[in-house]
Amino acid sequence: MKLSIIIPAKNESESLHGLLQTIKREMPDAEIIVVNDGSTDNTDQVCSDVGIRVLNHPYSMGNGAAIKTGARAASGDVLVFMDADGQHQPEDIKSLLGAFEDGYDMVVGARSITSQASIARLCGNTFYNWFASIMVGQKVEDLTSGFRVVKAEYFKKFLHLLPNGFSYPTTCTMAFFRSGYSVGYVPIKANKRIGKSHIRLIKDGVRFLLILFKIGTLYSPLKIFFPLSALSFAIGLCYYLYTYMTMERFTNMSALLFTTSVTIFLMGLISEQITNLIYSQNQNE
Repeated sequence: MKLSIIIPAKNESESLHGLLQTIKREMPDAEIIVVNDGSTDNTDQVCSDVGIRVLNHPYSMGNGAAIKTGARAASGDVLVFMDADGQHQPEDIKSLLGAFEDGYDMVVGARSITSQASIARLCGNTFYNWFASIMVGQKVEDLTSGFRVVKAEYFKKFLHLLPNGFSYPTTCTMAFFRSGYSVGYVPIKANKRIGKSHIRLIKDGVRFLLILFKIGTLYSPLKIFFPLSALSFAIGLCYYLYTYMTMERFTNMSALLFTTSVTIFLMGLISEQITNLIYSQNQNE
């Protein structure tokens, strides 16, 4: 199998030179592709100096867009995705490949507790992993890790689902679980990133909240909509019993809650059918 290593980079020249040198030493036969996502530093020159193929975006299109550009250009049967900021260690690629050869369709580098960038990120990622595990019925050890090995044939089926921003790992992971592909995890220790992070607290805080809804809608929308529908129905029923016992009447609020319950359920049912159509189409392709 031919191996392609894809590295999205935006203003990461400070760490990129050493990273590429190490990758070439550890994986001399692999195809290495750096996707320069509109960098304003000398990322392009660094890649040229090391003799690495670089694909340039004319402007910053997002981490997910860089991943898609690299995947489309890669010729390998197996794709390796890793960050350019020095957090992921090239020496761990062989560990991920070892697990991949055991028969997994995708293997993810699962970061340890001490590898999290901050307490807030640790709490957020822990909650995502717990929530995703409930949704898929399997233990998800690191939902948002960008260090992973995957079968190119399967990954390319989901390119149209991947967002252009930072949440491509979430989308990719849930899509694989939903399609019945096997996902494995290998523990890794991530280094402290070199250079300035591109994460913005408020903007990306909202984005990560939306990830929770994406987890559900990508896997099984009814698992999200049905509990909300049941909750609305239960509140409406309790309020109806209260008003009936105290005023002997059926109020507009109870009617609204019952109607909301039915509406939410129907939305979930429609979303479930749309999801089934999307994944069945991918399987046929």
